Amino acid sequence: YFSGNRCERIFSNKGDHSLTGRNAYSEKLRLLFDRPEYMSDKDASRSRIKIGIPRVLNMFEEYPFWHKLLTESGFSVVLSDASEYRKYERGARFVMSDNICFPAKLVHSHIQNLEQKGVDRIFMPFVVYEKQDGGQNSFNCPVVSGYSQVVLSGQKISVPLDSPVIGFKDEKLLYKQCEDYLSGLGVDKKTIKSAFAAALAEQEKFNADLAKVNREILSDSADRDLLTIMLAGRPYHADPLVQHKLSDIVASMGVNVVTDNLVQGEEVDTSDVHFMSQWSYPNRILKSAKWCAQKGDDIQYMQMTSFGCGPDAFFIDEVKTLMQRFGKTLTLLKLDDVNNIGSLKLRVRSAIESLRYNFEAGRKRETKPFQTTPVFGEDQRFRTILAPFFTPYASPLIPSLMKYIGYNVVSLPLSDESSAEWGLKYANNEICYPATLVVGDFVKAFREGGYDPNTTAVCITQTGGQCRASNYISLIKKAMVEAGYGDVPVISLSFSSGLGNYQPGFKIPIMKTIAPAVNGLLFSDCISKFYYSSVVRENVPGAAKALNDKYVSMAAQYIEEGRSGDLLDRVADAAREFDAICLDKECMRVGIVGEIYLKFHPFAQKDVTQWLISQGIEIAPPLLSTFFMQYFVNSRIDKDNRLSDSSLAPVLLDWAFKLVWKKTRKINEAARAFRYFVPFTDIHETAQKASHVVTLAAQFGEGWLLPGEIIEFYESGVRHVVSLQPFGCIANHIISKGIEKKLKSLYPDLSLLFLDFDSGVSDVNVTNRLLLFVNDFGKVVNKQGSFSPPSQLR
Repeated sequence: YFSGNRCERIFSNKGDHSLTGRNAYSEKLRLLFDRPEYMSDKDASRSRIKIGIPRVLNMFEEYPFWHKLLTESGFSVVLSDASEYRKYERGARFVMSDNICFPAKLVHSHIQNLEQKGVDRIFMPFVVYEKQDGGQNSFNCPVVSGYSQVVLSGQKISVPLDSPVIGFKDEKLLYKQCEDYLSGLGVDKKTIKSAFAAALAEQEKFNADLAKVNREILSDSADRDLLTIMLAGRPYHADPLVQHKLSDIVASMGVNVVTDNLVQGEEVDTSDVHFMSQWSYPNRILKSAKWCAQKGDDIQYMQMTSFGCGPDAFFIDEVKTLMQRFGKTLTLLKLDDVNNIGSLKLRVRSAIESLRYNFEAGRKRETKPFQTTPVFGEDQRFRTILAPFFTPYASPLIPSLMKYIGYNVVSLPLSDESSAEWGLKYANNEICYPATLVVGDFVKAFREGGYDPNTTAVCITQTGGQCRASNYISLIKKAMVEAGYGDVPVISLSFSSGLGNYQPGFKIPIMKTIAPAVNGLLFSDCISKFYYSSVVRENVPGAAKALNDKYVSMAAQYIEEGRSGDLLDRVADAAREFDAICLDKECMRVGIVGEIYLKFHPFAQKDVTQWLISQGIEIAPPLLSTFFMQYFVNSRIDKDNRLSDSSLAPVLLDWAFKLVWKKTRKINEAARAFRYFVPFTDIHETAQKASHVVTLAAQFGEGWLLPGEIIEFYESGVRHVVSLQPFGCIANHIISKGIEKKLKSLYPDLSLLFLDFDSGVSDVNVTNRLLLFVNDFGKVVNKQGSFSPPSQLR
């Protein structure tokens, strides 16, 4: 056969018998966007108000709902024009994060287009949840949820941009959210109720019509004996510019193309994969992959993914493994903002010819069983549980806390180069760097550490949020199987329900655990404050570290003995001892924020904190307690934003916060004996400050806490802040880099340095960037790279 892999301007496969397949993506675009600007004459006064909707991201799924809701409420709806590369280039200067995905970068040009169309408002909702269709949750990717925040921060627009918080998971709450938004625009309740019902019906009609189109194409394939390609992707991959018209290329080769919408609402068992299905659209892609894998060779699978897609870094390996188990091959098509796609066309044509050959050959396929790690049952409690190293302050306390509640836990040593190498071998190299190191730490423990897999289990934390971190457990399970340790149970350490990890032998007694956990966190955070302020002022080298080690060891002992409450009584002693080793000395200060693992883990951050200390710079340290205390705020915010209807949870959490804050005030009072102590702050005040730069619905990763910490550093006199994040961290695209311009506009003399880390980052590059950053202090750099403070600071 002829592959057709020659220049299409000269050679082609077209001839007397050429066929063109049907393309469901063309039909999808028509069903989505062929809608009039205005449909209702209920209120002619409002019809003059034009609400613009950008043709981006999840609007390739939800536009029928929003169009119907707004038009039935009496507004004109103006859709931005189809994506164009030249328009994209004109809006690219507003992109805040260089390694974010192309669909996100496109948003800015569509906002510009709507301004040019003369709209009165722009509507870009902050959609946290999609409608649940299987899986453990239905989150959106943080970029899809929160990109409106980047627009509001970095792109000056001449009209209001509305970004109400939305969740499609609960219909009653969704109605309340729509009512809140529309009533603010002057729409009466009767009209809202009618418009909402019409919008739900319109969305269901769109879903049904698209499913019908896909089924008709499948039937056409059977009638004409054609190969069918399930071309799966996110909703925005329907954008012809984003997908580079791949669906047209496939169809032009006589192949029918269907979308993953075909399986929407269908029951497809996807429990036999190493993946926590927490995101809505990956859930559907996974279902489509399983559906396709079980079909004959007349239906094959291709998946589109965008460079920089955070969830897909976890997801594509598992889809590939799933297809291989059923004897099929995944063709993965990576898309970016390039406009020369010759190599992509070549790959698609090659894949199509190979798949067609297998289809016509009628080959036999074998299905392989799914392999995973065993459940940690009651009979497994004898096992030693390995925990990855996290922070010099928390990791030493974890074994003591777990021993106190009845488990033998060992905290592994600090990660090293070997950890990174093992992690790269058994985990996708596009996952976030912390996952690489955690996977590597566990594999290294068995390969190099001498641990017996027959008497050992491994444990990892899970939060269950929008961040990729909740999927670390899936990566670890997959790595254990592939590394030959498939008999090692993998345990989830989490207080969240609904994560799907059945582990009857590992249960956290919450009431017994909370007090020592809170006391240990607050005490260790306080010691870290003492240490970082004293280590650059110590009168005897090594004195600060000796005291630090003394009190961290004390904390571990007190927790293990069940008297963690006594730790708060030791704060005053520690304050006096740290104060006694300090010289009277003013030091320049740098704040550390960022992704939770990077900002605490010395190896992962290439010991940035120690380098700054070596230059005589005082670290304003990140605190682990505040990461958990933000949940006291989040529960209330979720209720206010109609993402939760629980009235009891906020009340209970308010009560719990008062108890914790009482302990915190006690520490603040006792720690005053250390003259350089900076008190703990009320997390609600931090949230209030953060709300000036980002919505408090941004709860993925560090969420609003990260900008809140930056603002608090600034108000305490810290003008220089380093933000540490894994390369390609999807949360930090929004809540760190994404809001830099807004922060700079409010605090013009704020100096921010963003450092990205992965296993290939250069030490020299990090050091050079730090040198430039601290040189901004007005210090003098000598030939050795050390710093001398100017005379006014000596």
